[in-house]
Amino acid sequence: MRVSLAWINEWVETGWDPATLCNRLTMGGIEVESIEPAAAEFTGVVVGEVLSVERHPGADKLTVCQIAGGGAQALQIVCGAPNVRAGMKAPLALEGATLPGGLVIRRAKLRGVESAGMLCSGRELGLSEDQDGLLELPVQLATGAPFREALKLDDSILTLNVTPNRGDVLSMIGVAREVAAIAGRKLTPPFVEPIAAANFARFEVRLEAPAGCPRFAGRVIKGIDPKARTPLWMSERLRRAGLRPISPIVDVTNYVMLEFGQPMHAYDLRRLSSHIEVRKARQGERLTLLDGREIGIDSDTLVIADAVGPVGLAGIMGGEKSGIAADTADVFLEVAFFTPDAIAGRARRYGMLTDASQRFERGVDPRQQERAVERATRLLMDIAGGQPGPTVLTQVETQQPKRPSVTLRPERVASLLGVQVPRSDIEDILRRLGMQVAGAGDKLGVIPPSHRFDITIEQDLIEEIGRIYGYDEIPRKDAKVPQRPQPATEKRISRERLMLLLADRGYQETITYSFVDTRTQRLLFPGREALAVANPISAELGEMRVSLWPGLVEVLRGNLRRQQDRVRLFEVGTRFEMQGGKLVESQVIAGLITGAALPEQWAAKKRASDFFDLKSDVEALFGLTGRAAVISYIAAPHECLHPGKSAAVMDGETRLGWLGQLHPETSRRLEIREPPWLFELGIDPSFQSEVPVFTDISRFPAIRRDLAVVIDEATTLDELKKAVNLAAKGLLRELNVFDVYRGTGVEPGRKSVALGLILQETSRTLTDVDADAVVAAVVALVKGDLKAAIRG
Repeated sequence: MRVSLAWINEWVETGWDPATLCNRLTMGGIEVESIEPAAAEFTGVVVGEVLSVERHPGADKLTVCQIAGGGAQALQIVCGAPNVRAGMKAPLALEGATLPGGLVIRRAKLRGVESAGMLCSGRELGLSEDQDGLLELPVQLATGAPFREALKLDDSILTLNVTPNRGDVLSMIGVAREVAAIAGRKLTPPFVEPIAAANFARFEVRLEAPAGCPRFAGRVIKGIDPKARTPLWMSERLRRAGLRPISPIVDVTNYVMLEFGQPMHAYDLRRLSSHIEVRKARQGERLTLLDGREIGIDSDTLVIADAVGPVGLAGIMGGEKSGIAADTADVFLEVAFFTPDAIAGRARRYGMLTDASQRFERGVDPRQQERAVERATRLLMDIAGGQPGPTVLTQVETQQPKRPSVTLRPERVASLLGVQVPRSDIEDILRRLGMQVAGAGDKLGVIPPSHRFDITIEQDLIEEIGRIYGYDEIPRKDAKVPQRPQPATEKRISRERLMLLLADRGYQETITYSFVDTRTQRLLFPGREALAVANPISAELGEMRVSLWPGLVEVLRGNLRRQQDRVRLFEVGTRFEMQGGKLVESQVIAGLITGAALPEQWAAKKRASDFFDLKSDVEALFGLTGRAAVISYIAAPHECLHPGKSAAVMDGETRLGWLGQLHPETSRRLEIREPPWLFELGIDPSFQSEVPVFTDISRFPAIRRDLAVVIDEATTLDELKKAVNLAAKGLLRELNVFDVYRGTGVEPGRKSVALGLILQETSRTLTDVDADAVVAAVVALVKGDLKAAIRG
């Protein structure tokens, strides 16, 4: 959430500089992620007043203006904005001014007419995206006043990371309440005066699902001026909060939401039929939303409907049919309280995350609907006029949330916080947070305010006391039990070392959710039982992952959509497998590669990554253990891998993991053009390492013999290596494969494998006779066991 510091300072004055305020908020549990200026840096801009406008003699789309604000004499400015007119005020960049991006304004001639500065649009000053005309300023601003001071642009914007349990902080008044409580200062929010009804216009509201919507305030306002424009002060506050100004009606509802944390919605009254009803959706109902999308509505979704059908998703987004139009003059304001359970997860189900749903999911104050209506009415009337009807509150009292008293034992505070907080301080802190405190003796009865949904037990109150008292005020104490480091071991490779190796080999680490898209997981593992999430935060996160591959594949898809065709990804995380009806968690490391084997360069021809590129990375991981020689790769089928391009990674009879290419059909259904290569290894069974043991280096020279063996295509290199090692009888120090040939001179269905045998003894120098004997033994064994032939 973006918060204007100047806005907060209007309600509570602390005297703190921005850095101190940020630190105090963060230590108080409201994390400040960043602080940034409210406007880009620019200088030399003042409030200019247009005195006259004449047509440019040499250009149809340019005008020559006389502008006051640059000194005693009016300045001549050539302007191309279509909305320039005499009497308006706009930002004036004087000669020598510097605009965002480093543009320096200089005196110049435009089509033969001298221009002594520039009139600016909002976009040129970094204040809006509108570049169709000048940024029109209120006529009340003093001509010639520094523009930054006039608009109070020397403000700081705080970006807050609000935790899910603190929906009350998703508003300016919520943040101001926190600041006031932390600083011990008085909170002075804007006074909201009830607006008397000017007519008897009402619109009936029926609550057919009171468990989800027990409170609904509505008001009809007629005769609004459709041509009115949102004032600059409001547009600027919306901009600083990250919202784009649209129209007075919409902007007022957004402004009240930001100010009080109460989402609102405005309907075009002429487009509503008969009455409003809040109910669950009916079978087959559909709705076209304000963003133009048409959706089918599930039966457990709360809707706002009129006599014809749904006109909005309750607490999420309104419908296009009843939306505010350019000529809307009569509106119906909706200010409702929807319970968190009625809204939670619904927006994500339809692929949305709106400001309204974010607040309702976390909980809004169920007692502020009338106040929000009155505030919106006053703002709208001040901007666009109109005649309001009475505020009508429809409610079901028995369904409204209650705030039961929570018992607090002061001695329990010291037990949990580790510091003795005086009882008077405890009561003061709780009252500063808006709580009612009563009681005597060793217990206090505390009633939380209506906006605090998160306080239900004693520990919640103690947490509040700790964060306002100040965690940095709690003294350090030595632990009662000595802290002893656990013994380090050389028999296990750390996860950090595995991650570093893959990063060195060109991989990028990714971190994905443990919940995955059910559709993607079903495509990859159609026969695998998975643990379903009981209340998923979105439809795309409905199951616990049985492998890291679904997450990696989704990350790959995102990269491919952004034209990243060479991708190397890895992740270390937990997979959740159902075995015999029980959940088994295990730590795994998984990776994915696709695209060219090497980055684009002149030294090597471009080729696609293949099985052996992936296998070499896996072998490098096992190389850290010193046990790479005992790891084997056995061709075997896997449900989501390409038949004939997959292998089980084995340590003797133990399967450590898999590697191979994604099945082409799965890849097609996931809209991935080239199937990627994947691996996944269990960390605990795979990366037990051998403790290094010193061995003497032979002082005697080695002998090399080369041999080309023709074997069947089905014969693996592992089988060939085992045969050669067996025949060499301990004299083979190293075996290299330096060529594999298929073609002329080799029968179809067979391949020629060129081997380099490095022979060496530790106790004597081998002779040619010894080497020839080893070669003869190898030839005899491969001919007999592997049906091999020797290629000359």
